[in-house]
Amino acid sequence: MRRQLALLSSVAMFLALSTAAPQAAVSKEHQQMMADIRMIQQQNQALQAQLAALTDVLREVKARLGEQSDSVRKGFADQKTLVDVLGADLRVVREKVDETNVRLTSLAQEVDAIRTAPPPAGAPASTTPPVPGGAGDPGAAPVPPQAAPGAFGASPSKAFEAARNDYYAGAWPLAIQGFESFIKSFPKSDMVDDAQYYIGESHFGAGRYREAVTAYDRVIAAYPTSNTLPDTYYKRGVALNALGQIQPARESFEYVMKTFPTNDTVVNLCRQALERLSRTGK
Repeated sequence: MRRQLALLSSVAMFLALSTAAPQAAVSKEHQQMMADIRMIQQQNQALQAQLAALTDVLREVKARLGEQSDSVRKGFADQKTLVDVLGADLRVVREKVDETNVRLTSLAQEVDAIRTAPPPAGAPASTTPPVPGGAGDPGAAPVPPQAAPGAFGASPSKAFEAARNDYYAGAWPLAIQGFESFIKSFPKSDMVDDAQYYIGESHFGAGRYREAVTAYDRVIAAYPTSNTLPDTYYKRGVALNALGQIQPARESFEYVMKTFPTNDTVVNLCRQALERLSRTGK
């Protein structure tokens, strides 16, 4: 009986030890897993903190890039405005130089014509002594020449200058009348194409864009070698655009860029006009 009780006690102890061993192993594995989870959670929190810091840095970089972009854009806009102003000034100077050259050529022709002009036919040489104070007296005041009919009482250069002064003063009707009379009175002058161009400019200045286009077309048709053609085509395009004729205006600008590529000032103006049309979707 004692032996049986001892055997049963041994079996119970064995069973107790056998059951406790797996439970201890399971508890140890569970603790390791919990430790791993806590480590992963800590790493996740650290990564989230780093991500938040990087997000703040990226936001600051974007803000700085936006400020720099605005500054660069403003700088380009200021440069473009300066280029436009300089281009307009250069165009005015070039027009002045061209007009001065034309005036010098016209004056030289007038001097040569006066120098080579023969004396009036049938006028006998005077043998009468000059009367003091008379026309033959060298000390007498010079007698002003009589104005030629239909010539404004002036030479071609003076007549052109008078009409252009009206143009610069903004007296558009007087300028148009003066340039038209100039063309009629001096049809062989080297400045007739300039006069026709200024007729278009006068209509344009007065806001009569349709009449301006007609005048510009007259320059193109009647004076195909005129030095005003680049400006004529450009202003024709501007007037057509003002009339809402977008496609003809675009063609006028493109013609300048294709036909007169070395005229930087007018080509730049045409390029800017085409860019404005593109931005407005026209």
